[in-house]
Amino acid sequence: MAVTEEPRPDELVAEAEGETLGEAKWQAMKALEPRFPGVTAECVRFEVAEDPGPDRPARVRASVDIEAWRATAERIPEEPVERVRAVVARVVQALGLRATVDIDETDEEIRATVNGDDLGLLIGKHGATIDALQHLAFRAAFRGLQDRKQVTVDAAGYRDRREAALHRMADRAAAEALRYDRAVELEPMRAAERKIVHLYLGERTDVETHSEGDEPDRRLVVSPLRGLRDR
Repeated sequence: MAVTEEPRPDELVAEAEGETLGEAKWQAMKALEPRFPGVTAECVRFEVAEDPGPDRPARVRASVDIEAWRATAERIPEEPVERVRAVVARVVQALGLRATVDIDETDEEIRATVNGDDLGLLIGKHGATIDALQHLAFRAAFRGLQDRKQVTVDAAGYRDRREAALHRMADRAAAEALRYDRAVELEPMRAAERKIVHLYLGERTDVETHSEGDEPDRRLVVSPLRGLRDR
């Protein structure tokens, strides 16, 4: 992983507290992660500043071994979920962002959520950058493997906000198509976003959708359902 500049000594250290020593260590790791994406406990040295007591929390001081972190970051993990984490963490670091990468895995999906401030650079115009990262993470995760599942890369709730915006856009287009009894073209979208709109409007019985044009200008067209217009 390329690091643009050496971290200052104070950036290698984090102090945290918790009800138990384990919780305090976890909090310290979360404090370090925005500066060192993908950092693991093997790359950190912990010092107990104060043991927990009846009326006081545990306090720890965590120090990153920068060389161990860099060596860990360069390794390619075996498990798909860890490959997703590694790819997203490397991109976050390369962009100079201070953010955490949280991973959730189910039977159907691996989801990487990036949390931090000023994530516009990661998202890109109309989500182009984060969509490209999502595709890259999927390819890296399941390279050479037959069993695959969906990979989603999100940034501070962007996916939900974008889906809600697409639904509003679809509702406006459907209303206009019905009001003026004509087809309405939406703005050019990537295939994944066209699918969201298509599935959303597919639940309605008064409009239909199809795609026209060539990538990257392919767009969805919303039309009154033919049977309604022929009545």
